[in-house]
Amino acid sequence: MKKALSIAGSDCSGGAGIQADLKTFSAHGVFGMSVVTSVVAENTVRVIEYQDIRQDIIEKQIDAVFEDIPPDAVKIGMLSCGTTMLAVAGKLREYQPKNIVIDPVMYAKNGCPLMDPDSVSTLISEIVPLADIITPNIPEAERISLLTIKTKEDMRQAAKLIHAMGCRAVVIKGGHIQGDATDILFNGSEFFEFPAQRVDTKHTHGTGCTFSSAIAANLALGLEIYKAVQLAKEYINTAIIHAPGLGKGNGPTNHFYQMYQKFFKEK
Repeated sequence: MKKALSIAGSDCSGGAGIQADLKTFSAHGVFGMSVVTSVVAENTVRVIEYQDIRQDIIEKQIDAVFEDIPPDAVKIGMLSCGTTMLAVAGKLREYQPKNIVIDPVMYAKNGCPLMDPDSVSTLISEIVPLADIITPNIPEAERISLLTIKTKEDMRQAAKLIHAMGCRAVVIKGGHIQGDATDILFNGSEFFEFPAQRVDTKHTHGTGCTFSSAIAANLALGLEIYKAVQLAKEYINTAIIHAPGLGKGNGPTNHFYQMYQKFFKEK
């Protein structure tokens, strides 16, 4: 059985973060493991507060996983501060896992900040070069590349700049621009577009976490980057379309919709 590790913050409401990652791994038939970097008190409406895990505890969680069940892919989500980034980067350099997917989580769906703005330089210097693929949304790509992104051509230019920071591939997600929700992949030599009709819904909590962990699961299963992104795009679109409509705000997606359709009769 293939294994994947999520290094990220928690979400007590279950739609994003570690919880979304583990659900996504399971939905892909991949054994999921976790290293908690921050405990986040949040729901579909707001982020109440979060508390970072001590650097040494983060490092020991990573040691515990790699000394016993080395993962076939690693997804990295919320790294709220430079200290956390350095802890994670140091251990990844030590263990050198394959298939590192980085979702540079800077904001919650409701706009609440989840990364210290002063840590972006550390993200760029220490975390981005470790990535086999990085998956920023438009605001995150703007912050990393220092470009204003309004068009697909802007997305391509930002992808080039981010790729030059040392990662193997970049997917810039198009959910924040007008028109269809087209994501753009740049592998250093070619661009690929993954279009999808925009779904008229507010239930998109944890979509970035889910998309990036689906890519990680697909890479763990042995797919190459293009196919891993293509299938992850299809998976997250299905999860959004069939969102269960939970919560008073931006509700979660349906991570197990396809599984439910296959194994359970509708009640």
